[in-house]
Amino acid sequence: MKHIIVEGHRGYCALYPENTLLSFEKAIELGVDAVEFDVWLSADKQPVLMHDGDTSRTCGVPDHLRDRTLAEIRTLDPCYREKFGDQFAGKVQIPTLQELLALVREKKPSLKLGVEIKEYTEETVDITIAALREYGFDIRTDCWFYAFNGRIIRYLKETYGARTMGYPDIQMKEFCGYEWYDEIGLSMMFVKSELCAFYRAKGMPMHLYCADNEADVRLCIEQGASLITANDPRDLLRIVKE
Repeated sequence: MKHIIVEGHRGYCALYPENTLLSFEKAIELGVDAVEFDVWLSADKQPVLMHDGDTSRTCGVPDHLRDRTLAEIRTLDPCYREKFGDQFAGKVQIPTLQELLALVREKKPSLKLGVEIKEYTEETVDITIAALREYGFDIRTDCWFYAFNGRIIRYLKETYGARTMGYPDIQMKEFCGYEWYDEIGLSMMFVKSELCAFYRAKGMPMHLYCADNEADVRLCIEQGASLITANDPRDLLRIVKE
């Protein structure tokens, strides 16, 4: 069987607050091949990691990252009380992209990076790629760039020759065509439907997400996944190693 890359979704977000250094470190310790994370820009143009631009869900404060400076963002607590209670209160913070890259260089330099561009601006791409290059990451061999926006996928490919992964056209904003994709990402909703065969027939490597139990992992493998993402990678790692 071909090697299937195991990717931790937002780190190890099943057990630790998502997109925090703690979550990424625990994913690395677990043994994943890659981690996925989400990039926004602060008001002072610092690349920061959070799935939602709105800080309400994980921080309990209704605001947006783009409206706060990095110093102001540092005052927020992304402990995700709704999910974890006070278990991680005061123990995590919203990291910068550079802090994650430094962690990876220290803990596991071979780790692959799933870079989700969440702020759909060319400036976000430029700043993100500059940071990756500063820390010595190759944007073709060390990273995949994800976005639910076709214009951003095209910009990544045309301007930088980056390795891109887009999603089905029905999920994309500003869809520009599959010719800008190197790979395609399908959620378990698509994996479990007849549409999976349609997208598999496009002949691109498939990133399938999020497979958090044995049945879903085995289905992803049967469908021909090249990379599988999980919120809890334990079953995934065990089965892939079989």
